[in-house]
Amino acid sequence: MPTMTIKAQILSISEEMTAAERKISAAVLADYPFGGLASIQELAERAKVSAPSITRFVAKLGCAGYQEFQRRLIDELKEGARSPIDLRATQDISARRGFLPAYFERVSSRLEQTAADIPEDVFEAVCELIADPKRSVYVMGGRVSDSLARFLTINLRLVRKGVFHIPADPEMWPDYIQTMTKRDVVVLLDFRRYQPSLLRFAETASRTARPQIVLVTDQWLSPISQFAQRIFALPIAVGTAWDTLVGSLALIEALVVKISEDEWESSRARFEAWDELRDGLRDKSAAPFRPGKAGSAS
Repeated sequence: MPTMTIKAQILSISEEMTAAERKISAAVLADYPFGGLASIQELAERAKVSAPSITRFVAKLGCAGYQEFQRRLIDELKEGARSPIDLRATQDISARRGFLPAYFERVSSRLEQTAADIPEDVFEAVCELIADPKRSVYVMGGRVSDSLARFLTINLRLVRKGVFHIPADPEMWPDYIQTMTKRDVVVLLDFRRYQPSLLRFAETASRTARPQIVLVTDQWLSPISQFAQRIFALPIAVGTAWDTLVGSLALIEALVVKISEDEWESSRARFEAWDELRDGLRDKSAAPFRPGKAGSAS
């Protein structure tokens, strides 16, 4: 089971931190993970705390000392940048029961871990944000994860208005950012080998429009996390050259189902209106589909 990252640990204890610990965490997260790779004296000077305060802080994160804290950050840096070729070198799927059962078993374990790792209150809070009809919702992903972003957009549009998929072309982004307000929600999907353009978008949107950013990422945390108000950090490694996005897809489905169930009356009305419009737009002149004989293609 993947170990929680330093950043995830820091975020998980943010409510319990002392004033000195908040200064240290801010200094580390401001340029993560590089913010924690300076010497302890440099970090102390930047955070305006004492070196012993940093020693106590890293101990609170479960590190035996500052050296172990830095070693973990370096390991995260290497892990987050691993390519499919790197991952293939560590592949270990037993052929004893066949590839497919072994692979499904690994994916299932990641799905179970996803369910266990996501705090229920965070999930509920994101559902409330996305369901709020006073907020517009903007969705975008990376080169691969944008397929999940489109899936979320299509399904959300069935249950509410004001849902927009942001295109990959950066030349189109100013138009979307200009329409955003601080009440709106931006859902971004970004997984390891993180996409620099998505980070630039998040930074620009956060600085100018200040929307609520929800990030769906992996356990190593996309750099976008520094601009996100809500983060889903999902396990994706299954010991092959390909990371799994099954947990991400399940999360997206759960969001849509929960929102539609909680707002069922408005969802049902929208479903009915949608179907009525579809029927009206259907080409009446087209012959209805009937299964034909083999080879009778139209």
